[in-house]
Amino acid sequence: MGFPAQHQAPPGLQGRMEPVPDCGEETYRGSGRLAGKVALITGADSGIGRAVAIAFAREGADVAISHLPSEEPDAKAVASLVEDAGQRALLLPGDLADPAYCRSLVERTVSDLGKLDVLVCNAAYQMAHDSIADVSDEEWEHTFAVNIGAMFRLVKAALPHLGEGSSIIGSSSVNSDDPNPTLAAYAATKAAIANFCASLAQQLGPRGIRVNSVAPGPVWTPLIPSSFPAEKVEEFGDNTPLGRAAQPAELAAAYVFLASDEASYVAGARLAVTGGRPVL
Repeated sequence: MGFPAQHQAPPGLQGRMEPVPDCGEETYRGSGRLAGKVALITGADSGIGRAVAIAFAREGADVAISHLPSEEPDAKAVASLVEDAGQRALLLPGDLADPAYCRSLVERTVSDLGKLDVLVCNAAYQMAHDSIADVSDEEWEHTFAVNIGAMFRLVKAALPHLGEGSSIIGSSSVNSDDPNPTLAAYAATKAAIANFCASLAQQLGPRGIRVNSVAPGPVWTPLIPSSFPAEKVEEFGDNTPLGRAAQPAELAAAYVFLASDEASYVAGARLAVTGGRPVL
């Protein structure tokens, strides 16, 4: 079922994809499940993060949007959608590989939006290589810094502001259990995220802070045309039992559930949204 062959320079822009991903702009309908909450979402300019930001806003949450400076066009579009839902949007450009930026994300969210109830660590870097010999030290370290190092720093910075009933959600991946051999660095970080969330759930449970992760399968986001050769994009998602990749909008409800009070006894869980590929 695939997609047209295409390629973008990393990190890629959603608006330049063909077709443009569906992040629920026209379809998501909220019902007040996150009313009064404040959420910080990394990578909220496009893909899964964008879908989550739209859904959270339509469920009644104010949203802080972390994004790279080069992703500003996509991020501004998300901010407009959040505001159209009657909620406050805070744009926070920067690089998650920078520890100081990670700390500032939490500080700005609390100072500008008043508090922090939900932390979604979603942003990620990946690049496909046929051989581990082609992965430079710099790329390996950058992948870990963005994907798991940033989550570590964000959680540490957020803890003083998170109270009972708050939620931390990490974006893991089906690659944590069934790694694509061309994505060795990315897959390793996604396994680390799943493990880190399981540890945090046990540490923070006594404080009433719930920690969970979502494990997406193949999802049509800017990561795909910016990290795979154009010809690989054509077959993206064909290896799932459902025979296709997900649209980001199909992930949003999982994050809404884990962030909501409806999941008050859900902690240490990994919610698989994989199109049928098993996550153990």
